Amino acid sequence: MIAIVDIAGQQVRVEKDQEVFVNRLDQEEGKSVDFSEVLLLDNNGKVTVGAPFVEGASVTAKVLEHLKADTITVFKKKRRKGYQKSNGHRQPLTLIQIEKISAKASAPKARKVEEAPAETSEA
Repeated sequence: MIAIVDIAGQQVRVEKDQEVFVNRLDQEEGKSVDFSEVLLLDNNGKVTVGAPFVEGASVTAKVLEHLKADTITVFKKKRRKGYQKSNGHRQPLTLIQIEKISAKASAPKARKVEEAPAETSEA
């Protein structure tokens, strides 16, 4: 089963037992976290698309570790002016492992269609 989930502002494609790096989450290491904002479910070819989210579907993950990404160097320079500026950035990340994808999405309820009263022709 595959799901596309909105995690910390990013849309991530996940499968069971997959490890994913996401933006820093406010959870302790070793704890479980639920994501209920499931955008799409694919259950062996049966695709369910949410509008905007799939009702009743959720993804459970375990927080493995908090870490920082590799350094990104930002370098600014204006030629012939003697201006140079160097800066770096390390994005805080969380490593999570997907434990379970549950699809408790029920079939859409049939709408009751009210029939219009039959028109009588008076001649």
